Amino acid sequence: QVQLVESGGGLVQAGESLRLSCAASGMIFSVGVMNWYRQAPGKQRELVAQIFTSGSTNYADSVKGRFTISRDNTKNTAYLQMNSLKPEDTAVYYCNANIIVRGSGRRDTWGQGTQVTVSS
Repeated sequence: QVQLVESGGGLVQAGESLRLSCAASGMIFSVGVMNWYRQAPGKQRELVAQIFTSGSTNYADSVKGRFTISRDNTKNTAYLQMNSLKPEDTAVYYCNANIIVRGSGRRDTWGQGTQVTVSS
């Protein structure tokens, strides 16, 4: 009924930038908090950044000052601007959102993930 689609991943060199996008679509009544997680090989999935409908944000300590999360509520889309990328940022990045589905209720929804690889 609803889905999240990420885009914008790729291969970059250390110090470069990438911008990820996450678009929600389907029978959406409203979208609540939107989150970006990442999972590196052999590691647990971790919360990178989150943004509430108010625009309030939170960041993992490892990305503060380098990553910026934003959202466009008119497009049900979240963005993650990643600057000064480091090899340790290499991971699959997942979008997650709390979505109220028309006629169905609240759904915790995940995207399929997008690979970010940072070479040294």
